[in-house]
Amino acid sequence: MSDATRRRPGEIRDAIISFFQTHQREATPAEIRIAVADFLKSQIPESSVRSYLRLNTPGQFLQPSPGKYQLKNQSNENGQKPTRMPSKISGDADYGFGDASLWNADCMDWLDAQSDRSLQAVVTDPPYGLLEYSDEQQRKLRNGKGGVWRHAPSFDGHQRAPLPRFTVLDESHLLELHSFFNAWARRCYRVLVPGAHLVVATNPLLSHRLAIAIGEAGFERRGEIIRLVMTMRGGDRPKNAHEEFPEISAMPRSMFEPWLLFRKPLEGRLQDNLRKWKTGGLRRPEVNRPFGDVIESSPTRKAEREIANHPSLKPQSFIRQIVRAVLPLGEGTILDCFAGSGSTLAAAEAVGYRSVGVERDREYFEMATKAIPRLAALSVGGVGVVDAVDPVLPQFRDAFAVKGGRPRA
Repeated sequence: MSDATRRRPGEIRDAIISFFQTHQREATPAEIRIAVADFLKSQIPESSVRSYLRLNTPGQFLQPSPGKYQLKNQSNENGQKPTRMPSKISGDADYGFGDASLWNADCMDWLDAQSDRSLQAVVTDPPYGLLEYSDEQQRKLRNGKGGVWRHAPSFDGHQRAPLPRFTVLDESHLLELHSFFNAWARRCYRVLVPGAHLVVATNPLLSHRLAIAIGEAGFERRGEIIRLVMTMRGGDRPKNAHEEFPEISAMPRSMFEPWLLFRKPLEGRLQDNLRKWKTGGLRRPEVNRPFGDVIESSPTRKAEREIANHPSLKPQSFIRQIVRAVLPLGEGTILDCFAGSGSTLAAAEAVGYRSVGVERDREYFEMATKAIPRLAALSVGGVGVVDAVDPVLPQFRDAFAVKGGRPRA
């Protein structure tokens, strides 16, 4: 039986409407055909698309310029608002809020259940030492003593978040780390579309090990995004010998956090990939300013920690900039495989993107269900997501400035 005989009446028309509802812009019949064929998982002749566009004009579609069409209004012929093209995600989520969906599951199992080329980006803050998020170490963390977590003393009236000590990892731990992240990256590679970016938070002591494991899965290394932030790692004098060696630091005081940046290889040129898969580049903060690889940040605000007391919680002012950048045309779905308290999903919701997350730990999952709506609603500066923290260092701003101001993207 052919695709045409199996297809329900009006299915192509509905898919075209969904395309326009999602993209909110005029498009050529060729562009529409590619999107509809991908959505329906079958070959669609361009003539069929043209027939629907012309037969329904001027009832549903307009032709604002030669060879391009757009949806006339937001209602279909039955007066119902057409839904946007649904995300091709398998299974029902355990929690949803707006365009964010969250599963309480193991990310490896979840990824195995997804279709090839079904997601457009990954932004995640994983357990990059693995050991620190084992069940045993999490029990010790929640009991407030023992294990690999360092509970730093309060400073200037502020209780500081605990930090994992990666110097305790031995060779067996490091081999396990490589095996895990390589297997994880291979799964991500399969479910991502060509040109999709994978952004992974890590630590200066372990970033090279994660980078090797992810690169071996087939991803192209595209550099790092440096989050400039003062942390509690490093800088101390020799333990139990600080008076004997007062001018010695045991290691450099950490003033940055690396986020590895990878990309699944393109299909053709960048412009070809953008047209077909809507991915391949990074969305600019503003039209006349490129996305930079250094972002000034600060420790997560007290107000956010009161919403989600997760040990690895990243500030919304930072994570929203990363999330916004990875969907260059603002289209698609972002995946966070290690969702924690849901900060990435909240950031996606705040900038108007669709997102899916997976979190294995039930306590963190429950935390996320309460935190996502509240984190998404937070103002991070009052002047918009892009301007909340200027991603360009002061000494470089003049080079990107536009006379008379910088227009928004």
